[in-house]
Amino acid sequence: MPDLVIDLKEVARSDVPLVGGKNASLGEMIRALGERGIAVPPGFATTADAYRAYLLANGLNDRIAAAMAQMAAGKATLAQTGKAIREMILAGDWPDALAAPIKASYAALGQTVGVADVPVAVRSSATAEDLPEASFAGQQETFLNVRGEAALLEACRRCYASLYTDRAISYRQTMGFGDDQVALSIGVQQMVQADTGGSGVMFSIDTETGCPDVVLINAAWGLGENVVQGAVSPDEFQVYKPFLGNDALVPIIEKRLGEKKIKMVYGAGGTTRNVPTSKAERAAFVLDDAEILALARMAAVIEDHYGQPMDMEWARDGETRKLYIVQARPETVQSRKLGGALRSYAVKNPGPEILRGLSVGAAAVAGRTCFIESAADIDRFVDGSILVTPTTDPDWVPIMKRAAAIITDHGGRTSHAAIVSRELGLPAIVGTGNATHVLHDQQDITVNCAEGSDGVVYDGLAQIETSDQSMDDLPETKTQVMLNMANPAAAMRWWRLPAKGVGLARMEFVVNAAVKVHPMALARFDQVTDQKARAQIETLTAGYDDKRQYFVDALALGLSRIAAVMHPRPVIIRMSDFKTNEYADLLGGRDFEPDEENPMIGYRGASRYYSDGYREGFAMECRAIAKLRGDMGFDNVIVMIPFCRSPEEADKVLAVMADNGLARGENGLQVYVMCEIPSNVIRAAEFAQRFDGFSIGSNDLTQLTLGIDRDSEALADLFSESDPSVLWMIEHVIQEAHKAGVKVGFCGQAPSNDPGYARTLVGFGIDSISVTPDSFLKVLHNVAQAEG
Repeated sequence: MPDLVIDLKEVARSDVPLVGGKNASLGEMIRALGERGIAVPPGFATTADAYRAYLLANGLNDRIAAAMAQMAAGKATLAQTGKAIREMILAGDWPDALAAPIKASYAALGQTVGVADVPVAVRSSATAEDLPEASFAGQQETFLNVRGEAALLEACRRCYASLYTDRAISYRQTMGFGDDQVALSIGVQQMVQADTGGSGVMFSIDTETGCPDVVLINAAWGLGENVVQGAVSPDEFQVYKPFLGNDALVPIIEKRLGEKKIKMVYGAGGTTRNVPTSKAERAAFVLDDAEILALARMAAVIEDHYGQPMDMEWARDGETRKLYIVQARPETVQSRKLGGALRSYAVKNPGPEILRGLSVGAAAVAGRTCFIESAADIDRFVDGSILVTPTTDPDWVPIMKRAAAIITDHGGRTSHAAIVSRELGLPAIVGTGNATHVLHDQQDITVNCAEGSDGVVYDGLAQIETSDQSMDDLPETKTQVMLNMANPAAAMRWWRLPAKGVGLARMEFVVNAAVKVHPMALARFDQVTDQKARAQIETLTAGYDDKRQYFVDALALGLSRIAAVMHPRPVIIRMSDFKTNEYADLLGGRDFEPDEENPMIGYRGASRYYSDGYREGFAMECRAIAKLRGDMGFDNVIVMIPFCRSPEEADKVLAVMADNGLARGENGLQVYVMCEIPSNVIRAAEFAQRFDGFSIGSNDLTQLTLGIDRDSEALADLFSESDPSVLWMIEHVIQEAHKAGVKVGFCGQAPSNDPGYARTLVGFGIDSISVTPDSFLKVLHNVAQAEG
């Protein structure tokens, strides 16, 4: 007689036909990865033969086949068919030959863990589940906190019935699986006491871009179903995988606090229920840094063992704080995507921003909303509309397939809405918090998920332009073609580009987006007079005894994504180069910035760094870079000083940097200078003695060489980076730098717009050209032609 029940520790990943993908993976981890630190709750599984035995004992095979034939003939609807088959299965009796081993295995599990009537999770595991071509994730039911023999048998019966939910039938038909090809195994595992701890989902790959160097972790309080179902907006963490082997580093490159408004806990009689979280729970991260890194290391171990990107669920026991892996399956979306082309989306002339959330799918769509609050109303969905709803579960899949885009109130990047949208190739914005409150039915909107981790909804129908960049047959060039980057949220999008590094990362963009506070308002908080700004700063820095450390942590974290996507290739980060009017717009900034008639050539760049009015702020910038290079491990970061008017000023800045842990040459630190002032060219030989490289900022150099305000519309026709005097400046600084053995790069848009300009730079002997990511391939070909 075939095995009807089997202990999970006796199962291997080759046993998918016996116990389904989910249970085969659990057994594989227990057998093979326990000694490598992967903890999996013990349990057992009913086999596919047990499912077939149940159907046979209750005479269900012919009745199910007849019902499915009725539907195929158009004589019954999907809903009628599914309901009829589920009722047949639920009305069945357990044959003693099957019930007895289930009861015996349950009793043995209780003895093993020392708990009578041990609470268990009862999960469905289809034999066609977790295949490379079809995940089947979420198609069948899971029952948590099940206690006692009777409740266990009833949960198993309901698992069998869930093979014929409307969504499961529809999914099998869509994926081309016949009913006779799929059987159901049931996994029974000891429950982790996560109701007083936390749980979530984890991927060993970046789910949006496919970047293989990132572990993505979502976390919420309580049991994990809320994260999977998208019922909460969870915390989100990203970890740089290549550094996980070095215990001295903390390579966490993203920490996003989720709202986590509810948590699932155990209820009476072996049930579960959702309760509101406390204010303290909403304000706190579920995981500390050590736990984030521990989970990420588990993800790396599991991925290494399986030899492919993985999708995992984890739980943390509330009493012991021990971390468990409760599911692991192959990632089935990004890992199927092949190279060949990068499609870019550009949203032109959008209307006002309405709301934003987490971006899923690097695309943009303009269309009309269809507002549906309950799955009971999905029949009124209009094909091709943008679905707006509080959240989704597998019952929504039939209409999600017909949507142009999806917007939800709740959920994170690993929620049901996000996973299905990704699999369907749809852009989605999840976790907006209030989409169903702000948007109305039949509203014309634009959904933009093409600019990084934040998805934005604009009012009205914007124009959307697309372009495809071929990744085939790319030329090799002597001149290094690099990227200009400002937005860390979008950095991962470009990991596949064969850029030689980042030639310009603008710190001020990160300060504006991630820090939001003027650094001097943190160093001298007592001098902030704006009461509204004070309140906002207090909120942002909650939990920090020293407000300056908030600036250091937030800035290092924001810059780390840019450093990670290129490591070990160089990333040149320009220290802050706000003008005084721009600094004043940061929270608390107006108390620390002078009014200037012409901020463009005023108190900016290097002159601030050693001044009494900003020295403390620059010290925080230096500490952030030191943390990025040291604690986090990104020693590929190069520092660049903007608007340095003289070599004597350079000496002052380098001294202040050294005082704050950034001594040039120490631990391999290189320091570059922007070449954007005529004095940088005229005294190039002296600057070359103090810096490791120049980066030509063509906008400011053109402005100051020609005496033209680059923002002046009246003089726009005279502003030309190709003016002979500007080209002389560029050629001369390259010559002087090379005499001193110093590199020179160019960061400007001119090579993107004009192939001839790239040829001119190559002719001058430029070492590198840094351009925006969307123009990278075009410039690479231009440079190759110039060199050829």
